[in-house]
Amino acid sequence: MTEEQVFSAVKDKELVEKRRKQMIQGALNLFKEKGFHRTTTREIAKESGFSIGTLYEYIRTKEDVLFLVCDAIYEQVQNRLTAVIHVKGSPLEKLVSVIDAYFRLMDEMQEEIVIMYQEVKSLKKNSKEYVLQKEREMVQMLEKVIVTCLPESVTSKDAMLLANNIFIQGQMWSFRRWMLHREFTIDEYIERQTQLILRSLS
Repeated sequence: MTEEQVFSAVKDKELVEKRRKQMIQGALNLFKEKGFHRTTTREIAKESGFSIGTLYEYIRTKEDVLFLVCDAIYEQVQNRLTAVIHVKGSPLEKLVSVIDAYFRLMDEMQEEIVIMYQEVKSLKKNSKEYVLQKEREMVQMLEKVIVTCLPESVTSKDAMLLANNIFIQGQMWSFRRWMLHREFTIDEYIERQTQLILRSLS
């Protein structure tokens, strides 16, 4: 799907993947420092380690780079959740493990999450819809875990609502860090949020 969204003149898929990983990391460094709008494609090329001409072999616009950044963020979330969904343990232990893994990933990706939500409005309509669909897929993954782990404890609507709550609580660690980080460590935050989530199910 990414290939369909972002044009590349280069047909070597391995090379495209390699260059785009460099581009994503370079762009993230600059977006963290300067923001999306004050960053130029020339700066992205330099930070990525190649010329502006090479950059334009893999993208058409700066918005394409932002799209790739957003797509990469959701891919990391999906990979992390997929890896932990199949851990051994009781259904409740699995749910706790998924919450823990998701919250810790949000801690690791604080800057990326803030950048994504600040700048996703800059994407074109089709690209924005694709990114939003990726978010819906992440929530659906959480929802599936909840239904699988607690089949008799929650209705489908409750599972959907709880999945959205968990999703936002993880991101809240980034959005509200100016306040939350003064009161909690990430371990304390995960423990308290998990207790509140489990309490709501009892």
